[in-house]
Amino acid sequence: MNITRENVDALNAVVKVDIAKEDYSAKVEKILIDYRKTANIPGFRKGQVPMGMVKKQYGKAVLVDEVNKLLQDALNKYLTEEKLDVLGQPLPKAQDGINWDAETLSFEFELGLAPEFEVSLQAKDAITQYHIVADEKMINEQVERIQKQYGKLVSQTAVEKDSEITGTFKNEEREIENKVTLTLDKFKGEATEKQFIGAKAGDVIALQTKGLYDDDHELMNALKLEHDDIHGLDIEVNFTIEEVNTRELADLDQELFDKLFGKDTVSSVSELKEKIKEDAEKQFTQQADQKFLNDVTEYLVENTKFDLPAEFLQKWMRTAGEQPLDSDQAKEEYEKSEKSLRYQLIEGKLITENNIQVTMDDIRDHSREMIKAQMAQFGQMNPSDKELDDIAARILSNQEEARRISEQLISQKLLVLYKEKANLNVKELSYENFVKEVYGDK
Repeated sequence: MNITRENVDALNAVVKVDIAKEDYSAKVEKILIDYRKTANIPGFRKGQVPMGMVKKQYGKAVLVDEVNKLLQDALNKYLTEEKLDVLGQPLPKAQDGINWDAETLSFEFELGLAPEFEVSLQAKDAITQYHIVADEKMINEQVERIQKQYGKLVSQTAVEKDSEITGTFKNEEREIENKVTLTLDKFKGEATEKQFIGAKAGDVIALQTKGLYDDDHELMNALKLEHDDIHGLDIEVNFTIEEVNTRELADLDQELFDKLFGKDTVSSVSELKEKIKEDAEKQFTQQADQKFLNDVTEYLVENTKFDLPAEFLQKWMRTAGEQPLDSDQAKEEYEKSEKSLRYQLIEGKLITENNIQVTMDDIRDHSREMIKAQMAQFGQMNPSDKELDDIAARILSNQEEARRISEQLISQKLLVLYKEKANLNVKELSYENFVKEVYGDK
């Protein structure tokens, strides 16, 4: 067997594989002998079929199968030994009329080669890294929500601004009939609120669905409709009030603190506020980090310049998926995935250059921490090492789950790298201002 490569340009190459008859003839002969032993052909006893008949019936198929196996193994070995960084998979060049009886069989494959490029994390304009803090307003609002959640429900005769109203939405034509408990602060605008203030149990309030809530998901839940049914919905619904209640705020005492965090973990209002601040800012960190990762990714893709073997990749995409694509579909698919492919190459280079690795111990330790956190949510605060190891082993026996955790850890390590090496502008602000700045004031 002989393999040669011709570089068409920096991003494309053609590999030629010459396979001599002696490379496969012994294996083909052995398979045909085994076939002869088991072949069931009318007119012949098992094992007594003439070899010529076996070769005539099975020889071509066995030969093609063995040659394809040799080609695959030879190509994989060649790419590994030559340390070729290829994109997609080698594509066989079309050949007319292969002479399978020839002493040497020749095959050619097109390769798409990964480009050479440099990556810099030093953006000319600094990338913003948000540090979101829980301000006093947010903490106080959370304290009040806790007091309401654990407070006593008190009946009211008429709706007031802070009432909890239980009733049923109805629209006969759309077969809507859904009982809910709602609060007035969820409605969009003050006009709807005014319709409710002063209303009593038994009153029916007519409402227009268009503009009733800021978020369509709120309307979905209120009317119990599917997302597609909610989009653009503009009908009148009746809301029949059945109960009007208010929440008597729970006392901020040790009984409530123990109920929230476990016995004697928190023992004062100041400690409660500190715990709320700590828990909130942990969640804020995750959101800020995701925004930061998105911004760094965008910067790297836009500012790391290199060419790709676009024509080759589009040709490869035509046959790579479950369903074959025509040239226009492959071009569209390539254009949709180009940014993702570019970032994969950039990420791979950063991982290699900075020796970022994830070991099986890392994956196991991360799994144990996730399990501990989940068990704590259900009140199991001190699981044994054996429990954690057994559950982790079950999780990691799923290769897909192990791969997902490995990717999470790689992402975390890249995040640390970006924070250490990127040109950053750290900006501290409240969550409310973060939402306004990043997503717009809604």
